[in-house]
Amino acid sequence: MSREAEGKAHGKVILIGEHSVVYDKPAIALPFPVVNVVATVREGIENDNKTSICVTSRYFSGELQQAPVELSGFKASVEESLQLLHATDTNLSIQIDSSIPSGRGLGSSAAVAHAVVKGIFHYFDAPLPHDVQMHLVQIAETHAHGNPSGIDMKATSNEAPIWFQKGKKTTALSFKKPLHIVIADSGQFGDTRTAVESIRHMYRNQPTSARASIDLLGAYTHACKDALLEGNSTKVGELLNLAQTELVTLGVSDTKLDHLITIARANGALGAKLTGGGRGGCVLCLAEDEQHAQKLASALEKAGACQTWTSRISHP
Repeated sequence: MSREAEGKAHGKVILIGEHSVVYDKPAIALPFPVVNVVATVREGIENDNKTSICVTSRYFSGELQQAPVELSGFKASVEESLQLLHATDTNLSIQIDSSIPSGRGLGSSAAVAHAVVKGIFHYFDAPLPHDVQMHLVQIAETHAHGNPSGIDMKATSNEAPIWFQKGKKTTALSFKKPLHIVIADSGQFGDTRTAVESIRHMYRNQPTSARASIDLLGAYTHACKDALLEGNSTKVGELLNLAQTELVTLGVSDTKLDHLITIARANGALGAKLTGGGRGGCVLCLAEDEQHAQKLASALEKAGACQTWTSRISHP
C-alpha cells in the first residue's frame, strides 16, 4: 500500500451525435486534455477509531458521508471501489484538483470518477482491469445523468478520438487532417438529465418530428466520419451546422448558446454547434487553423463567453 498515489483523467467534447446517441445512433467524441483532473489519495487521519474518507475539492470539502446529494454518484463509486478492495475500514484523504468546469458537457463527472478510481487502486497497489474501472465509473455516471449512453466514460478514458455507439465496440477514429477547435463556455450550468428527458417527452408527444431529427443527426454523424477520413474540414463544418439545426428543433439549445454560435459563424467558423447536453454549457466551433482559432476565441469572449479553450486534435 502506497503512502500517496495519483489518478489522472482528461475532459472530452462531443463533435457530433449528442442526444441521438441515446437512441442508438453513433457519435464522435474527442479527447480534450486542455482540461483535466488529478486525484491524489493519501493516508487519512484516524478519528476515534472510526473509518473516515475525507474529500477536498472545489465543490465540496469534508467527510464523504456528509457529501451533498449532487455527489451521491461519486460517493457510491468510492464506496464500491473500497468494497472491491476489501478496504472499507480504511482512513483516506482524497484531494481532487480539476480544471474541468462542472455541468458544461466536458465530461467532468466521468473524468473525476476515472481519476479517483485510478488513484484509489494505485494507493492500494491493486490492478485495475478495464472492465472494473468502467463499472465503477458507470456507477457515478448513472447517479449524475440518470441513464447515460456511456460516451462520457469512454471518451474521458481514451487518448484518441472515438466512434461510439451504444451496445457496440468503441473504436478509435482516424482522420486525415487535424481539427482546430474552440470551446466557448456560456457560463450557464447545463442539465443533461433534464435535456434528455425533454427529448424523451417530445418523442412521446411529437414522435414524427423527434424521430426525423434523431435520424438526421445519425446520418450527419456518418457523413462527418467520411469527411474526416477525407480531410474535408469544410464539409465537417457544414455538418456541424446542420446538426445544430436539429438540436434546436429538439429544444436543447438556448438563447445564449445560439448567440455564441451566431458570433462564431460571423467570424468565419467552418461550423459551430452546442456540445454535450445543451440548455447551458458550451459551444464547439471549428476553425481553419490555430491563428483563426485564437481569433474566434477572442470574438467569443467579447460576445459574452465566460471562458474559451482552443485545441488542435490530430488523428491517433
